[in-house]
Amino acid sequence: MSDPADVLVDLRAEGGELDAIVSELSEEQWRRATPAPGWSVAHQIAHLAWTDRAALLAITDGDGFAAEVEKALAAPERFVDGGAEEGAALPPGELLARWREGRERLEEALRGVPAGGRFPWYGPPMSAPAMATARLMETWAHGQDVADALGVVRKPTARLRHVAWIGHRARDYAYLVRGEQPPGEPVRVELVSPEGELWAYGPEDAAQRVTGDALEFCLLVTQRVHRDDTALRAEGAGAEHWLRIAQAFAGPVGAGRPAGAGRPAGTGGGA
Repeated sequence: MSDPADVLVDLRAEGGELDAIVSELSEEQWRRATPAPGWSVAHQIAHLAWTDRAALLAITDGDGFAAEVEKALAAPERFVDGGAEEGAALPPGELLARWREGRERLEEALRGVPAGGRFPWYGPPMSAPAMATARLMETWAHGQDVADALGVVRKPTARLRHVAWIGHRARDYAYLVRGEQPPGEPVRVELVSPEGELWAYGPEDAAQRVTGDALEFCLLVTQRVHRDDTALRAEGAGAEHWLRIAQAFAGPVGAGRPAGAGRPAGTGGGA
């Protein structure tokens, strides 16, 4: 993982880029449908705001967060919604202000977590760098949905290295959430960054390998593109199976994008 301070700087930048896309939208544009069934642009931002607030609660009030976990277990469909319906019903200006405030407060709280400190989450306990990385991944992924809805082309940046890292790191989770046993054999991932650099994860001598464009890998592990619509190369049956179930985010199995839809229109060219 990158230096914790670097992740927080990149998290702020990722949020700022999406903020710039939505800050001047009309009421009609806020209600525009995104590729996520039933979710508008407003739903996407509302979900990000809700999750930021949940992360803040986990850091600052462990008992309060435990109560929220109990609610999630009692009504899992509400947990999947992640506050999207409630927040999307707000006037756009109020929703935008809520999201901005939550981002600021979460960043401040993450900076205050002692080195090595952990706090509860819906899965295993999280460190501040891990939470910042997860929030960046989600901000980027939901930002992709927003960009697709609005026809905005985003230029891929070096911030994708955090998304790629968590995509590789969450490999076992993709199996477990589907009721499958994670394989003991490691996978080597080698990606070409937007700047033409090599990003590598996993042991060099692994027999199972994935190689290709970093942007495509990030789109795949966040389920914003179907495996069949990528040029990613897999060596080994295990590597190929993983690419077909990869999931960087917590929660139930996602529906993903259908095969044949191609790479999202709102993605700039990769390396």
